[in-house]
Amino acid sequence: MAQIQKKKRRRRSSPGRRAAKILYGVLVAVSAIIVILFCAYKLMSKEPEMAVEPSATPAPPGESAQQDNGRKPYTYTFLLVAKDQVGSNADTMIVCMYDTVNQTVGMVSIPRDTLVESGKLNAVYQDGIETLRDTISDMLGIPIDFYVGVNMDGFKVLVDELGGIEFNVPVHMAYDDPTQDLHIHYEPGLQHLDGQDVLNVARCRKNSDGPGTYPDNIYSAYPDNDIGRTRTQQQLIAAILKKALSNPQKINSYIEIFLEYVNTDLEFGEMLWFAEPALGFDFENGMTSATLTGDGNTYYPGWGKYCYELYPEETLETVNQLINPYTEDLTLEDMNIFQYN
Repeated sequence: MAQIQKKKRRRRSSPGRRAAKILYGVLVAVSAIIVILFCAYKLMSKEPEMAVEPSATPAPPGESAQQDNGRKPYTYTFLLVAKDQVGSNADTMIVCMYDTVNQTVGMVSIPRDTLVESGKLNAVYQDGIETLRDTISDMLGIPIDFYVGVNMDGFKVLVDELGGIEFNVPVHMAYDDPTQDLHIHYEPGLQHLDGQDVLNVARCRKNSDGPGTYPDNIYSAYPDNDIGRTRTQQQLIAAILKKALSNPQKINSYIEIFLEYVNTDLEFGEMLWFAEPALGFDFENGMTSATLTGDGNTYYPGWGKYCYELYPEETLETVNQLINPYTEDLTLEDMNIFQYN
């Protein structure tokens, strides 16, 4: 008698078990993507090269830039420049130092009317950002490893991409210039700023609501004139960077904005190298800033204009405290601060 084989009935998986298998598969796939991206990052990331002093001997081929004599290890300097929106001069000039080992950043603003041998420093930008970088490097006695030239519209786009920032506007701002279609009106206090607001606050130097008619109604928006404005610009940059780094998921948007609005000699691999330490940066304790002090009422007959003449001793102290990339302090002999008197 033929035996009839009975098929074993297949046990159906419970919904919970099926969900667990799906979740496991997703985790495996995500883990694989993370590993691939991490490997790609490591392959593309490039250790930045430090600038070499004009008088220094370049390092032998294949030797790390970190072996440059006298430089702090993995400490880099940058020149951040923003162009004047209505002219061809630089409107903002900030020298930064980033110590990636100790996770500290120093920012020093240079007033736009700073006196140099050729006239006002901001006009040097007309000869190119490289010439401006070399002029500032010679003036302050430090190498500048990289320059970052920013179109001011880029700040506007970035801030809007971040959904705006919270910022404490420091002074009363009331300026109107119909010829530029420029209208700046803010009161002191903490408030939400969108991209256009950030540009307005960063640009404001004067108020036009004083008594009388133009030009008698124009007066400085800050008690300390351009020093106060550069301080506000530093605080705006810090607020933007802090919010950008707290939203790393927007990295693709950052890259697109960077490529469209920024002129820099940083290579893409070098930018990736800086990304890793920057993500963990403590803005509350790791960043310090200052503005170079001087006499803003220096009249330079050769130009027929008032310029900002730096105080050498105070400049030396500020540079050594915040942006000196060397292991030893600089001296005034290392600097080239032009003085008319």
